[in-house]
Amino acid sequence: MKNRVRDKVDILGDRLRARAHQLSPRLLEVANYLNEHREEVLERTAMEIAAATQTSDATVVRAVQALGFAGLRDLKLTLDRWFGPTITSSEKMQSTVNALASDVNASIDFVLEGHQRACDILSSTHNRDAVARAVALLAEARQVGLFGIGASGILAEYTARLFSRIGLSSYVMNRTGFSLAEQLINLQRGDVIVMMGQKSPHREGMTLLREAKRLGLPVILLTQAVESRFSQASQVVIEVPRGGGDGRVPLHGTVLVCLEMLVLSVASTTPQRTVKSLKRVNELHRSIGKSGGRKG
Repeated sequence: MKNRVRDKVDILGDRLRARAHQLSPRLLEVANYLNEHREEVLERTAMEIAAATQTSDATVVRAVQALGFAGLRDLKLTLDRWFGPTITSSEKMQSTVNALASDVNASIDFVLEGHQRACDILSSTHNRDAVARAVALLAEARQVGLFGIGASGILAEYTARLFSRIGLSSYVMNRTGFSLAEQLINLQRGDVIVMMGQKSPHREGMTLLREAKRLGLPVILLTQAVESRFSQASQVVIEVPRGGGDGRVPLHGTVLVCLEMLVLSVASTTPQRTVKSLKRVNELHRSIGKSGGRKG
């Protein structure tokens, strides 16, 4: 299983390195584009790629074939497999429980030691600086959009409630497919994005980043993959270790710690707005309680 985590074959990259010296300058330019813009390639036609590279669709097809693919569809299928998960959550859990060998103390240590290491990194100077930059952006935001898929989507919903309580209007982007597209239309100029993402540059995340770039929205990324494509497209990167190495299950509590750091830091930066919003929440809560006690 460990080999499956480490050995993710990059067919496109390997073929480009092996054949680059055989390609004409124009074909090499297109081939480099295909390699460096993989997410866009998955969603674009040959004509769209040609427009992006200032070539023709015939040149794009020749470049694809020169790399050993039958055509653009074959390349996309290869990239789709490359982007896909290398290990399932059930396999990660099996690897973890096998390593812990039904030992309760080992399980306790696994979680506590993982969080201790994460907190050490979260409190580092470079992370404190990143959090400070993130809070400066959030304090001036029109709204904050929180992005996360899977377990991170649950954290996004919880954190959106916290931000709303302190007077910062919030919304979540935690779905996939067409449902995510419906959430992405909420993005507006003046918003700030808090994104939870790891190494795999999945389509949902890359689509969000492209839309944020189009609208000029800053992105705050919470990740342990600080050199990922998500990181390269984000304005602020906060390193949040989650474990999960050697096929083990990742820990999500460290992400929640970082999110609460952001919320409380924004609250302390804008105390008047925070207090005013919380007082209003309490007033509404009391009104709901009174209304609930009346009989029709």
